[in-house]
Amino acid sequence: MLTEEGRIKAAFDSGVFVLKLCGDVRLTLCATLDTQAQQLAQTPGLRAVMIDLREASNVDSTALGFLAKVAMAVRGRLEQPPTIIADNPDVRQMLDVMGFSRFFTLLSAPLSHSPADDAEDLPEVQADEGGLRERILEAHRILMHMNEHNREEFQPLVDMLEAQDSPSRH
Repeated sequence: MLTEEGRIKAAFDSGVFVLKLCGDVRLTLCATLDTQAQQLAQTPGLRAVMIDLREASNVDSTALGFLAKVAMAVRGRLEQPPTIIADNPDVRQMLDVMGFSRFFTLLSAPLSHSPADDAEDLPEVQADEGGLRERILEAHRILMHMNEHNREEFQPLVDMLEAQDSPSRH
């Protein structure tokens, strides 16, 4: 079975920012997600954040780390936590296991018409190998801070990536 390559779309309307992830969203899109998280923290007039995962077939842990970064970027600025809409059972289970319900409102039934329907493709932000490794490390550190399960799950990966970055590398 072929899986659709991941894409990220975005829309901003009346203070509501919508991020829509489609297809197989992997670490190759983390630079784009990171850029959005940084921009959101500075967005004037922001009232709500909605992440639409209805068309996502898979979201890897690096991409999930940057979704968590989006929540951290707007924490304290919004009346309600960001909302994630996910109706794929596998994606929803991953969100539950990773502890996303502490930082997001999780919904499975979408609105009849949502701002996500008007979202436009974001240009992919490229990252070199070093930048990609740094973003993978950052994403997994964020996930590790979300709960004990994530800390245990991702500590070996973080240790390995940190060892690769250490100056005593051979």
